[in-house]
Amino acid sequence: MFSSITDRGHESNAASGPIWIPKRFFWPYGGRSVFLTGSFTRWSEHIAMSPMEGCPTVFQVICSLTPGYHQYKFNVDGEWRHDEQQPFVSGNYGVVNTIFLTREPDTVLSIFGPETPARSHMDVDNDVFMHLGAIQMMSEGDLEAFRHRILAFLSTHTAYELLPESGKVIALDVNLPVKQAFHVLYEQGISMAPLWDFCNSQFVGVLSALDFILILKELGNHGSNLTEEQLETHTIAAWKEGKLHCNRPIDGNGGSYPRRFLHAGPHDSLKDVASKVLQNKVAAVPIIHSSSQDGSNPQLLHLASLSGILKCICRHFKHSSDSLPILQLPICSIPLGTWKPKIGESNGRPLAMLKLNASLGAALSLLVQAEVSSIPIVDDNDSLLDIYSRSDITALAKDKAYAWISLDKITIHQALLLGQGANSSCGIFNGQRCHMCLRSDTLHKVMEKLANPGVRRLVIVEAGSKRVEGIISLSDVFKFLLG
Repeated sequence: MFSSITDRGHESNAASGPIWIPKRFFWPYGGRSVFLTGSFTRWSEHIAMSPMEGCPTVFQVICSLTPGYHQYKFNVDGEWRHDEQQPFVSGNYGVVNTIFLTREPDTVLSIFGPETPARSHMDVDNDVFMHLGAIQMMSEGDLEAFRHRILAFLSTHTAYELLPESGKVIALDVNLPVKQAFHVLYEQGISMAPLWDFCNSQFVGVLSALDFILILKELGNHGSNLTEEQLETHTIAAWKEGKLHCNRPIDGNGGSYPRRFLHAGPHDSLKDVASKVLQNKVAAVPIIHSSSQDGSNPQLLHLASLSGILKCICRHFKHSSDSLPILQLPICSIPLGTWKPKIGESNGRPLAMLKLNASLGAALSLLVQAEVSSIPIVDDNDSLLDIYSRSDITALAKDKAYAWISLDKITIHQALLLGQGANSSCGIFNGQRCHMCLRSDTLHKVMEKLANPGVRRLVIVEAGSKRVEGIISLSDVFKFLLG
């Protein structure tokens, strides 16, 4: 293309030819042979589409189009089809998909390159690049403006907005035997519960899945003072007291002091609640209301988690994508989450992953040491098979499985099968357990997925192969949002 400078100091493009924009088309629904045709081929030429490497059900082709409005459709195994997930209209050639190209090049191609994989059919959408639109690079100004709006929202909204219209919150008597508490959490399908001291009429702590992990590890310790028989009568209060003596923080004089009961009030700001969860590395904070100034007669209203707060954020900023362009950036372009180190990188933090034949003891140790809520279970190629979470430990309460298993002899595979027998929603290769995303997913899409109850981490996978590339947790998102 030639250009010249006129006497007005502007470029003249009169001698240039038409602008051609590369555009990638996808057919993600399988087939033996797939062709693309459209208004840009005068509906006469059929362009062959090729299956993507590692993902044979997704076909793609790159075409050079002029800016403007175009119609197209697909011929799949001799049958004319259109993609119902993309914009479509009824025209002279039946139902056809439509696109509008601006004069800007296809930024998806320029950022990701031609070898970026499309989505798989596991737990991720198949509408990969078509929904990304024009991706912008993140600037410090955009980031600061984004964080300012998030902080303003969190500071002016309270924990009261997290309360559901109806529901129940389970609390446990601190004098309940640990074994019974184990069964209650399993039967109720929850992984934590506040502790109530009837003698003092106050909440004194929280019993979580992490406690049961530590208890099982204690039972598996040959030098343990806690036997399975003692578990029948050993109370939560006794367990917590012993745990406090071992883990009490040190004060300025070198002595120890008991940990205070972590909670929040309904009028505390969402920012304060989120900060408490992050700083104390807990899954949730009890929301407690007291009608008296001395704090007597407390009422347990809710367990506030980061996912609930994130749901409020997503609902509030649902229609703010245009004014907050960062929401439409792909997560691979944002300093977010933990990514698997590339070959040759020495400064990357390795991901906590295990094979199916690893012992349950190894999984529990890793959950504690790495301070994570779940661990991806992978095959020899690091492709995602399942997830083992802290909450899965409660499945061992069924038929007192914890009493006869050996943590070092039972494998993760066998432990997950025990869980499958205990709960139909658990088991090997269950897509509902494996919450995933792709590196090309937008920040907004990732936030919406993490806002779902029970989802604390998303495993970033490679489309087709499901190879694990990284992990994004709720705490990662909030550290990014709060700066």
